[in-house]
Amino acid sequence: MNLAFIPSPSTGVLHLGPIPLRGYAFCIIIGVFVAVWYGNKRWIARGGRSGTVADIAVWAVPFGLVGGRLYHVITDYQLYFSDGEDWVNAFKIWEGGLGIWGAVALGAVGAWIGCRRRGIPLPAWADALAPGLAFAQAIGRWGNWFNQELYGRPTDVPWALKISEGPNRIAGTYHPTFLYESLWCLGAGFLIIWADRRFKLGHGRAFALYVATYCVGRFWIEYMRVDEAHHILGLRLNDWTAGGVFLLAVAYIVISTKLRPGREEIVEPGAQDEDEPVSLDKSSGEAEPEPSDGSAEPKKAAEAKNAAEPTDRPKAESVAVEPEPEKA
Repeated sequence: MNLAFIPSPSTGVLHLGPIPLRGYAFCIIIGVFVAVWYGNKRWIARGGRSGTVADIAVWAVPFGLVGGRLYHVITDYQLYFSDGEDWVNAFKIWEGGLGIWGAVALGAVGAWIGCRRRGIPLPAWADALAPGLAFAQAIGRWGNWFNQELYGRPTDVPWALKISEGPNRIAGTYHPTFLYESLWCLGAGFLIIWADRRFKLGHGRAFALYVATYCVGRFWIEYMRVDEAHHILGLRLNDWTAGGVFLLAVAYIVISTKLRPGREEIVEPGAQDEDEPVSLDKSSGEAEPEPSDGSAEPKKAAEAKNAAEPTDRPKAESVAVEPEPEKA
């Protein structure tokens, strides 16, 4: 008998009158907000404009949601298109089912469009967002807790997750793989922050570190899950995906470090110029940037001194010198 366990909510939705409030959707929304908020702070610290991350997220988030849902429906098509299943359920995203691989892939396409419209490099934007994405996943995984899904094998450990009887699930206590992945993503986010400060990661390497770190955790967590999935050579499809994406991320870090070492000096053209104070050039009527080395004050003092001195000085009068008379 297991005396200690993590309880599951009796329902994943609350109704505010006719409006359903779904825990799964709230977790996704909160995660997106955290990613954009923290990504904006990192982008400003890198020299970008405030609001740029949110503007590009307007493109990336919808593309990511569509990509995540497509990956889930394609890899688990039997849940929607087999005999006895209703294909309309494929559009019910609030019931759960987002594949991170599709979300990142198609979300990157949306981000590329947004970056291209703003004239900024996609790798720099992705680096700024990387730890925030990890934190967003840590929050989003709690949506699976509300839906009582994606749990692991049966167990009686004190932190086991208690699942109630329901469609396609058997009551019991199971490994809380959603919690394992949430904690792993949280640690990955802090790892990226540390590595970025320590090694000055640039040109997409912080984002690649996020991808590689997540894949390592997803590999062993996926191996613990018991939900229905396709297998290839004894491994779940997502295990193969995690292994392949991990190798690609590591290869990118190695190659990028050799080809483009260091970090981008300018991530958003024109952003630094907007932060410089300006003074008016009286001769041309155009605004000129003030010098930032402290030489502006002596210059102003000299101008004030010149203005105080009279400009119309009397000219020296010419004195006619008469020649002395010659002596006899």
